[in-house]
Amino acid sequence: MAGRVIVVAQQKGGAGKTTLAANLAVDMAARGLTTAIVDSDPQGSLGRWFMARRTTRDAQEGDIAFSTSSAWGVAYEAEKLRAAHDIVIVDTPPKIDADLRPALREADLVLVPVSASAVDLWATGGVLDLAAREERAALLVLNRARAGTRLADRMRAALSELNAPVARTVIGNRVALAEVMEHGLAVAEAGAKAATARSEIHELGDELLEMLTP
Repeated sequence: MAGRVIVVAQQKGGAGKTTLAANLAVDMAARGLTTAIVDSDPQGSLGRWFMARRTTRDAQEGDIAFSTSSAWGVAYEAEKLRAAHDIVIVDTPPKIDADLRPALREADLVLVPVSASAVDLWATGGVLDLAAREERAALLVLNRARAGTRLADRMRAALSELNAPVARTVIGNRVALAEVMEHGLAVAEAGAKAATARSEIHELGDELLEMLTP
């Protein structure tokens, strides 16, 4: 497939953007897709994850390429990486303003994680508005949710009323997702205790590829 760029964006911090970006990158690489990540968030969390990854025995083969960029340099990085990779995942800072637009313009798909809270829901409209102005497809995903709770059910119902499709997959509030990040790993590389989280990430990856495949 031609190189595709997934931009992970959300106005509110704490929505789990970086964790999703890292885990999806490993999932895509495990499928045999050449994969790159770009950290355009000044906090540099995705870059720290990648540097931790370089020290782990399981990640010495260089399965994922990494680049960092300012908000305005992300277009250059995305263009360069998409020429040599099947999938490029861009992690963006938690804000919605003109700085996000260069990344959105490079996106083949904008992934918008929404944690199960009203505050996250309120913050989502700004991301969708900017994506729409740039005429970019977006996908909402309920993230860090507690399965079977009334709040999660209400959130899914509320997301369905926004002007974007909602992922069938719900990413649960899993301890495994937090634990693997510290070591530069992903749930795809963890043991049996991460099986549920691994399955959720893989199912979300399936949905992303469905949307990206012509």
